[in-house]
Amino acid sequence: MEAGLESVIAAHTVLSDVDGEAGRLVLRGATLESLVGAADFEAVCARLWSGLAPAPVDDLKAALGAARAEVWSEVERLDDALAALPPVEGLRALMARLSDGEDLATALRVTAAPAVFIGALLRRRAGRPALAPDPSAGHAADLLRMISAQAPTPAQAAALDAYLVTVIDHGLNASTFAARVAASTRAGLVSAALAGISALKGPLHGGAPGPVIDMLDGIGSPGNARPWLEAALDRGDRLMGFGHRVYRVRDPRADALKGAIRRLGANEGRLALGEAVEAAALEILRTRKPNRPLETNVEFYTALLLEALGIPPEAFTCIFAAGRVAGWTAHAWEQVATGRLIRPRSVYVGPDPAP
Repeated sequence: MEAGLESVIAAHTVLSDVDGEAGRLVLRGATLESLVGAADFEAVCARLWSGLAPAPVDDLKAALGAARAEVWSEVERLDDALAALPPVEGLRALMARLSDGEDLATALRVTAAPAVFIGALLRRRAGRPALAPDPSAGHAADLLRMISAQAPTPAQAAALDAYLVTVIDHGLNASTFAARVAASTRAGLVSAALAGISALKGPLHGGAPGPVIDMLDGIGSPGNARPWLEAALDRGDRLMGFGHRVYRVRDPRADALKGAIRRLGANEGRLALGEAVEAAALEILRTRKPNRPLETNVEFYTALLLEALGIPPEAFTCIFAAGRVAGWTAHAWEQVATGRLIRPRSVYVGPDPAP
């Protein structure tokens, strides 16, 4: 058995294919590149749910808008103690208050809820009142509005939409596997999402983009990139935003998000710093670790994009969850359809009992 179950096939899925050798991500027959900028979050969510949801949805944008309005009632129970938690823990606690089930109504609530709860948590932490959702708005645009209290520009809404599409599903990663395990017990879609969030918050999974900002802040200017990165490697530090468990070439999501940042056109100096750091890091890593494929991953440009949209680093994982929850839901339905409880075996390597 390999550590981390790397070569174990645990599911057959129609949802996404991660080709680590070719650097390609396919979402139900379409490449990521063909979807980002051409299909919004609601359209890609509908693509993933098609044939798996217990009932069809004629207008997912309207249905998610209505679900955001429904979830808003839970914000009344947000108190100072909950708001004082790290945002991802506050999000998990609020999500746990949703009624569970496997039906379409539950799926809509669990997918809509992060957008509502993230804004409420961040505004409460800043001493400001939470804003009610606008059911007529697009999901990405409403999420940004509930955080900033300002209607986003079309470019800002499109940038966040591109991010949500980019992270909506990605094979059998740790959080998706956790969600499928919970779903296989017939615990419900909320429970599956809570399992996913609990796995996502770890620094080796969805908690990684925040430290990219710390790295960029520490470097400060393009001219400092090489000496700063060399010193970090000399200390044995990991360069955040580089290397991936599956991809042996450049992560296609990195290019999708880099393109979204360019289209946004905000804070070009910060993007120039990022590009300088990326170029220096890749050159250094190829020299120092020639036998390890360490390329730019999704975390690097996630950090730059979400920062440009005004999202504080401590909430980056929450925004990740706002996109990935639609994928978790699709995987949960797919797992339930197999009718099989996930129950792998372990090999005992402990001491024998005393005679």
